[in-house]
Parts: sequence; C-alpha cells; structure tokens
Amino acid sequence: MPTYIALLNWTDQGIRAYKETPERAEAFAAATQKVGAKLLNIHWTVGPYDVVAVVDAPDDETASAAVLQLGGAGNVRTTTMRAFGRDEMERIIAKTAG
Repeated sequence: MPTYIALLNWTDQGIRAYKETPERAEAFAAATQKVGAKLLNIHWTVGPYDVVAVVDAPDDETASAAVLQLGGAGNVRTTTMRAFGRDEMERIIAKTAG
C-alpha cells in the first residue's frame, strides 16, 4: 500500500489547544481508518513542522480524503508527499535501465 508523509503545522486554533493534541491524534487515526487508510506513526517535532504523520492509503484519493478531514478540523495545515520504500525505489530504478 502506498505511504504518504504529512507535514503538519498548528494553526492558531491548534496551538491554543495544544494540550488536546494526543486526543486529536487518536481521532485522526480513527478517521483515517474510516476512509480506508491507516495512520502508521505520528511524531511531534521541533523545527519548521510541528507534527509529522505517516499514513498508508490504497491511493492518492484516499490519502487526500484523510488529510482533508484532518485539515478541515482547523487545528493544522498540511503538506503531504507520496513516499517510496526501498522495494518501490528499486522497481523505479529498474525501469530506468535501458
């Protein structure tokens, strides 16, 4: 299943309610399952992003639905990227052989 990395920054609303972030993470995990995805990991970070989430989803549409629900709550803004594991990268490289 494809993996997606979501880089999250708290909004003003989200930072005001920072004490609720563990509960919001649990709610995000439940919401991802409802749309057919899975929250693999979530990390609170120091630096340009406040949180990093790793999500598996069957396709881009499902991943987008998961992060749209997350962003729609108003606590974070998201930047999401498709990530490739080692096996996937080896298949990509194999396609370049000519």
